[in-house]
Amino acid sequence: MSPAAVTGASSTAPLKNGIPPKELLDDLCSRFVLNVPKEDQQSFERILFLVEYAHWFYEDNSVEKNPSLKSFTLKEFTSLMFNSCDVLKPYVPHIDDIFKDFTSYKVRVPVTGAIILDQTYERCVLVKGWKGTSWSFPRGKKNKDEEDHTCAIREVLEETGFDVSKLINKDEYIEMIFGPQRVRLYIVGGVKDDTEFAPRTKKEISEIAWQRLDELQPVNGDVISHGVTGLKLYMVAPFLKSLRAWCSSHQPPISPKLDAPARGISVWKAKGCSPGPGNNSLVVTTETPSSKMRGKGPGRSFRNFQFNARPILQAMETAFSS
Repeated sequence: MSPAAVTGASSTAPLKNGIPPKELLDDLCSRFVLNVPKEDQQSFERILFLVEYAHWFYEDNSVEKNPSLKSFTLKEFTSLMFNSCDVLKPYVPHIDDIFKDFTSYKVRVPVTGAIILDQTYERCVLVKGWKGTSWSFPRGKKNKDEEDHTCAIREVLEETGFDVSKLINKDEYIEMIFGPQRVRLYIVGGVKDDTEFAPRTKKEISEIAWQRLDELQPVNGDVISHGVTGLKLYMVAPFLKSLRAWCSSHQPPISPKLDAPARGISVWKAKGCSPGPGNNSLVVTTETPSSKMRGKGPGRSFRNFQFNARPILQAMETAFSS
């Protein structure tokens, strides 16, 4: 039976307590752990990235098609996969340490994105995550060997649907260091305020809005503050001082509009919210599993574990020969 057939059969089968059936977990293990290049099977960092991709696929496709399936956190889903996938079962006793090291590694992966400004340099585009209430500039983690500006173009396109490849200047950016993580945001000015925005990923962005810079507050002492309108700006505020200095030293394409709205404008909302200017659809676009595999490239092996790829290769040979 093919993986597609297995998935189709399990998506409608009755479930107990919302736990995915073994057939579905076996299919996810086959797709995302077994049938990958050998170099992606050499460390727990890489294995956990593969499990994370399987988690995205499960939440975005399996749960959506069968609401009786339970949603899981990444840690819960990792435990499910390790306990159900034969090649991962030997490492179940170490799963807490493996997951802890994985999350520690992820915060060290560099992040890039873009600060999109309107034609008057009075507004910027902010996105709100699917979960929580914090806003940020569109950005995300770099893939392995990916250039900073290439990552920024990809992440902005995925989170807003807007292609900045012809507008980005590799020398115009603001860079901050947060603990072990470097965050670089390229400044992209002169974008028309009637530009249509809509994310290309599912369940990642819940809202996109033009926000006025004069309503966003920079860091005050050691506190990363909220905006004057109550917006949570933990990953926005640290960049505002440098951004305002940049705006002051650059001439905007057009002068400020006297009739411009005094507040921020929401231009895209998910979950059935009313559309804003420039938004013709509220349907979050469908993506393939490969389009979610981004910004979280594999790195070097963990310090305390050595992953044995032999069982995986043997399992693949058995699958192909059967």
